[in-house]
Amino acid sequence: MSSVVIVGAGLGGLRAAEALRANGFTGTITVVGDEVHLPYNRPPLSKEALAGGVDVPGLEFRRKASIEDVDWRLGSAAVSSDLAERTVTLADGTTLAFDGLVVASGIRPRRLPIPGPQEGRHVLRTAADAHAVRDRLRPGTHVLIMGAGFIGCETAATARALGAEVAIVAIDEQPMVRPLGAELGAGMRRRHEEHGVRFHLGHSIDSFVGDDHVQVAVLSDGTELPADVVIEAVGSVANVEWLAGNDLDLSDGLLTDSAMQVATSSAPVVAVGDIARHPNALFGSVARRIEHWNMPTETGRRAGATLAALLAGDEPDRGPFCAMPSFWSDQYHHKLQSFGMPGIADRIELVEGSVDGPCIVEYHDASGLVGVVGVDRTQELAPYRKQLAARAG
Repeated sequence: MSSVVIVGAGLGGLRAAEALRANGFTGTITVVGDEVHLPYNRPPLSKEALAGGVDVPGLEFRRKASIEDVDWRLGSAAVSSDLAERTVTLADGTTLAFDGLVVASGIRPRRLPIPGPQEGRHVLRTAADAHAVRDRLRPGTHVLIMGAGFIGCETAATARALGAEVAIVAIDEQPMVRPLGAELGAGMRRRHEEHGVRFHLGHSIDSFVGDDHVQVAVLSDGTELPADVVIEAVGSVANVEWLAGNDLDLSDGLLTDSAMQVATSSAPVVAVGDIARHPNALFGSVARRIEHWNMPTETGRRAGATLAALLAGDEPDRGPFCAMPSFWSDQYHHKLQSFGMPGIADRIELVEGSVDGPCIVEYHDASGLVGVVGVDRTQELAPYRKQLAARAG
């Protein structure tokens, strides 16, 4: 009987397991996870769960009956692999053999080597992270957020709602500038400032000061900011170290083809979710990692179907992969939603409303419309989704 090992017990790994069964794979499936939890929803960790308390069972994804027989190996991460021998070794010393492998190990927050005390510095990726941060968010607490991306801004909004004093430090010119552009990013900054968030943009942090715990952050211009809690949200790093030594392209995640297969591996290997760098026919032939919530589901379904075909001795579907990237963000009472890939645009156009109010912004490159963002206008974006999907033709 054939066996599949899925490294990564998140949404992508879950969807890959379901897709394997849906496409006729009847062998054994083992899912490896570094956390002790079954797959759960992560976006609420910077929003609802952080505000109201982290209930992991309440965040768990529903698991289909078809994967009731999956063997969940939780609480021990994969630390190495030998694709020629078709084995994966875990942190607890266990070695798992496989006939097919799903790489779903995802990403982790980037940590910067800033001198000073480490106690009081947090990231926000796992339920344990959210528990640790939530316990410290009290009225009057000085929260310093490193990074002005979506996680940083969502966390700022949540912390303000809990009564904390919030400062954001980032080297960017505006918050969320890469996906939104400078004009809409400035509009979002003004929304945050109306709620009392203080921005220190165009600056980095040189050091932290304190005895055993961070008390002060010293910025690159010499400014000193009180910091009872530091939340680091300065990007991500793909968890690829356990794949080293297998002659794979790990330069930015793990490179795959349109079927999510790792073509350079002698063993049947597919990749899903945030770690997969794959082409999307909607946006040209360039392979990219796309860290949007819906992509683990889309890539998981494709990868599971591919691996099931390979293990059955069949040729998988290698047609164009045309999943629509989408994301949303709740900040205070404002709702942002996007379709496409705004971040690859070279021309941005405000087509409805004002960046300081409800609005729709289009993002274009030489090929035409590549993305759209709506702020408090999310119900009006459906025609844009259809227009972007038509790029596949």
